[in-house]
Amino acid sequence: MSAGTQRSTRWPVITKDTGSLRVKPNLADYEAERAAFTWDGVRRALAGLPGSGGLNIAYEAVDRHAAGHLAGTEALRFVRADGSIRSLTYAGLAGDTDRFASVLRTLGIGRGDRVFSLLGRSPELYTAVLGTFKNASVFCPLFSAFGPEPVRQRLYLGSGRALITTRALYRKKVAPIRDSLPELRFVLLVDAEGNPEPGTLDLAGLLQAAPPDQPIAATQPEDMALLHFTSGTTGTPKGAIHVHDAVTAHYATGYFALDLHPDDIYWCTADPGWVTGTSYGIIAPLVHGVTAVVDEEELDVDRWYRILAEHRVTVWYTAPTALRMLMKAGAEKAAGYDLSALRFVASVGEPLNPEVVLWGRDVLGLPVHDNWWQTETGGIMIANYAATPIRPGSMGRPLPGIEAALVARDANGTPVIQDGEARLVTGPGAVGELALRPGWPSMFRGYLNDEERYRRCFAGGWYLTGDLATRDEDGYFWFVGRGDDVIKSSGHLIGPFEVESCLMEHPAVAEAGVIGVPDPVAGEVVKAFVELRPGPEPSEELRLDIIGFARKRLGPAVAPRLLDFTTNLPKTRSGKILRRLLKSRELGLPEGDLSTLEPAVGERS
Repeated sequence: MSAGTQRSTRWPVITKDTGSLRVKPNLADYEAERAAFTWDGVRRALAGLPGSGGLNIAYEAVDRHAAGHLAGTEALRFVRADGSIRSLTYAGLAGDTDRFASVLRTLGIGRGDRVFSLLGRSPELYTAVLGTFKNASVFCPLFSAFGPEPVRQRLYLGSGRALITTRALYRKKVAPIRDSLPELRFVLLVDAEGNPEPGTLDLAGLLQAAPPDQPIAATQPEDMALLHFTSGTTGTPKGAIHVHDAVTAHYATGYFALDLHPDDIYWCTADPGWVTGTSYGIIAPLVHGVTAVVDEEELDVDRWYRILAEHRVTVWYTAPTALRMLMKAGAEKAAGYDLSALRFVASVGEPLNPEVVLWGRDVLGLPVHDNWWQTETGGIMIANYAATPIRPGSMGRPLPGIEAALVARDANGTPVIQDGEARLVTGPGAVGELALRPGWPSMFRGYLNDEERYRRCFAGGWYLTGDLATRDEDGYFWFVGRGDDVIKSSGHLIGPFEVESCLMEHPAVAEAGVIGVPDPVAGEVVKAFVELRPGPEPSEELRLDIIGFARKRLGPAVAPRLLDFTTNLPKTRSGKILRRLLKSRELGLPEGDLSTLEPAVGERS
């Protein structure tokens, strides 16, 4: 995840008249709340598994509500393509998730087994997530726009035992790679309609035959619950492990950062294929017992305004890309809809322009509250709050229970450690690597099967985020830049190595380097620089063919939109492509230290 751009004095601080707010903010006194806060205090607000002393995300999100006065309250409200609604109450969701857990048990899928999904925002996805938790299995969501290779890679690395998907997605993205996944025992189709594909099962039929009211498996706070894959700049995707105790942080951050109240109608636009869509599209709102709106379609300006208006959404959590698209459509679009129910708007996923914060104030009637976190943190770490001033461009201040600092880095970008302790950067405007003191409940507990990579994330008593930031005199953090090359496009995190590897599978491509280039709507788009094998010549036809090849394999969200041919990619002497240099040359920025550059560097053609 990422937050706003660097602080600029030309953007006015947005102050709040808390007395005029429709609902009393949950966090009214920032300093007092931080001083009094404990994670054990949050845990006391949860129920815990009856009789076992354990903790299970699904029980906290569904069953404790279904057993009480919220049983008949809407938990999930699905908006279909035609605008019709399918709703699930907390009681109904409890029954559906019980049946899903029963299906897993019947198939012999048990504690710790990995259950993957490749679905859009359908009711079956939400049932699968929560039912998997009830079975003490581990859920791993995949983005439905992934191509076959990203799907194969994650299923293989995660030792996926079961996959829930649709007939069309199975045929296009799973069937071609099924033979390379010997551990994938079961593929459950949500739309088989009694006639599943060969080698698959009809999920609806299995659910109909499954008994309801099954006991939730006894899980402990440190039991593994979620596996979220996140791309790095080198190597394979990393499987970040999260445990059932993460629900403690989801509850706290939903309360403080999103200001959730019992009567809220809440809409998180993120796809559950990404961590935001799981943590804040499913878990946090349900733990708070609110009604969560789910749009089964993709972004459309009029549709989104219509949903906000017709469903009387009160709290809206979305992405800067979406907000920029609404801005681009013009203020007159918003003027045609009654958005008076909205009381809080928040954003995450990439840098949030100060202009967007002020556009929200002027057009929506509410400023946009930026926040910052990562897949590895599992939940919001730094935020702008309902009752506190906003400094447009700032990611805000750390949540209660979160200690953040800036760690000094040497000339090579390595954290400075002295006598076992990280040296911290202090003073307004000083740049350092954003770091967090370990110990919050949603902190990832490891990278699957890669302890060494996990260990490198910590130094001198801190978790190192890889993002560079500054902090002003009042404790607000300001995003400066990333310490690696991960591309953030329309809220998606894209690892260059994954894209480069795919491009090199094209028969005409010898090598490839991939960077993100600025885009006014998406934040960044993927651009590739390609060296050709002997024989093929650069042409517009070949350019389009390579892009099309990548789109077919990786999906449109990950594949490059732009492609240049080059005769010599800049590399280090050890052969590592210098993406930093590619980006500097593309954007006309200073090239920096070239001491490690390979001697002969060609120019782009």
